[in-house]
Amino acid sequence: TAEDKVTLAEDTRGKEHFFPGYDPDDPFDPGNQARDSAPYVRTETLDYTERTTSTVQFSGRHEFPLEDFGAEDGFFGFQAPVLDWTIAGSSADLKQPDKRQFGTLWRGEAFNPGIPGVIPPFFRPKEHRPFKPAANFNFGNLQRIWKEIDEESEQYFANLKLPFEQWGGEKGYLKFGAFADRVDRRFDQETFSNFGDAGAEFEGDFGDFWSEVFPDENHPIGESLADVDYDGEQDITAWYGMIDMPLSSFLNVVGGFRVERSEIGIVNDPEKEATWFPEGSLAPVRLGRGDADVSIDQSDLLPSIGIEIRPIEDITFRLSYSETIARPTFKELTPIIQQEFLGGPIFIGNPEVELAEVKNYDLRLDYTPYEGGLLSASWFYKDLEDPIENVQRVRPFDYTTVVNYPKGFLTGFEFEVRQDAGRLWNRLDGFSFGANATFIDSEVELTKEEQTDLARPGVEAPMRTRDATGAPEHLYNIYVNYDSIETGTRASLFYTVVGDTLKAGAGTSDGNFVPSVYEEEFDTLNASLTQKLGPHVSLKLQAKNLTNPRIKEVYRSDYIGSDVTKRSFTRGIEYAIGLSLEFEF
Repeated sequence: TAEDKVTLAEDTRGKEHFFPGYDPDDPFDPGNQARDSAPYVRTETLDYTERTTSTVQFSGRHEFPLEDFGAEDGFFGFQAPVLDWTIAGSSADLKQPDKRQFGTLWRGEAFNPGIPGVIPPFFRPKEHRPFKPAANFNFGNLQRIWKEIDEESEQYFANLKLPFEQWGGEKGYLKFGAFADRVDRRFDQETFSNFGDAGAEFEGDFGDFWSEVFPDENHPIGESLADVDYDGEQDITAWYGMIDMPLSSFLNVVGGFRVERSEIGIVNDPEKEATWFPEGSLAPVRLGRGDADVSIDQSDLLPSIGIEIRPIEDITFRLSYSETIARPTFKELTPIIQQEFLGGPIFIGNPEVELAEVKNYDLRLDYTPYEGGLLSASWFYKDLEDPIENVQRVRPFDYTTVVNYPKGFLTGFEFEVRQDAGRLWNRLDGFSFGANATFIDSEVELTKEEQTDLARPGVEAPMRTRDATGAPEHLYNIYVNYDSIETGTRASLFYTVVGDTLKAGAGTSDGNFVPSVYEEEFDTLNASLTQKLGPHVSLKLQAKNLTNPRIKEVYRSDYIGSDVTKRSFTRGIEYAIGLSLEFEF
């Protein structure tokens, strides 16, 4: 797949804030007299990305030719064992052959009275000058970036199932299995820029894009020596045992355990001018070999148990408890400055992050009056230990990183309805619709160090807990599907509303309070159509984000009163077309 993405970001709010009623075309306006006070800013990013994925998979299922065996009195009898297995090899490559970023700040025409008798009055022309955000201060205002990520993975698993029939004739099974997954990743990046080109300028209105004429000007480009490459590997091995035990015709118990070992290693390869931000540092320091390498080796015993009750045929009640872990990603563990576009939000990983542990409690009630109909309600609670959370840092520029918090929880309710429309009216055969709504409450406990920083004099924003990042207050989905076997047509329409979501928690900077960043509620509409053109060929059309909502990120805290806009943007509408060829043999 290939994606060509253009990002235009402009900030013109500063002048209006400091000089209400500012007129950019009036050379006598106080905002133009103070030319360097909150100038207009524009950044442009062109990003072409190619992604290639491939997989080869072999799988098998074998039923052993054994007669039933077990207790002679028929209390408990086993049937023929079944073995299934899979061997898979996959690769995923990402290539950005020439990402281009350009930044400019603009100053309006200004009248200068000169010095009477010495310098006559004159006008300073409208002009563009280089803009270099703090994170890119050591570069010029143009960057060209080559990036490549290669990932290879191997996966193996096997499961042995022993079906049985208990004393009442109800069927269950014992199951045992083993799993192994290995991922090797190579990250390589090269950056070039117009270093030492600070005196460059271009005369013109703000509507005149300097980037249009910049390539025809004389701007020497040199290689950066601040990039960081890395090799990463992740090995997951596990084995498990479980039982699905029917105690009666209306009561099932499903339980087991999984023993899992997680090994994650990262070796960084920094260039000689590369820097990073060790946890607690107030300024970047030189990144030497081995300084931010990662070595994680952890084994976990993960139990699980569930009870399924069917008091009547159409109603099923489920309750369960399980323990799981959450692993940090390569992105979250590497100290590389990652930025989607120039001037945009920055993410830097933390090599000290550890795995998080999660205890899951779930209750669910399903009512299925007939095939194709469902009403469901559920409650969930997740007890989090060492949760991985996004936090803000300002050293010397603002960025987001991840840390482990001591503990937290996430709880909520989910309601779902699904309906086969043909059940309501036979002319609607092939149509189905559904909806679900999720309401979430979450909380994490801040580290002692952060609690102390937020309570310091001058900051005076004491807090012990906050919302968990990435957990929206609510989530609504409505969808309509159409599936026709006769014509080979499949169509779907999905509408989603995502509630306010914490993106990064509060922090401090030079003794000042930095409020939490929330993403306000927004909606999306996606559509897809798949049409079979023959026994082996299918055409697929997709349209994503048809509502193209304006997404707004705001600073939010009880200590600052009303929300303050951080940035506002649209993602654009995405269209895709695909042709697939499929054979079975």
